[in-house]
Amino acid sequence: MPAGVSWSRYLSYTAVAMLTMLAGAQTVHYFYKPLDDLNILIEQEYEKQLKERKGRS
Repeated sequence: MPAGVSWSRYLSYTAVAMLTMLAGAQTVHYFYKPLDDLNILIEQEYEKQLKERKGRS
């Protein structure tokens, strides 16, 4: 095992690290809500690209 650690300690550390990562990501999404305006941003980009295409034609 890496660094002379037993399998059980290695797997438990990995599981705790993954749970911590998932809890942190969930906390960020709960407080900051980064995807709430995704549809608006997509529509704005779509309109921008349509205007650029019309400008080229």
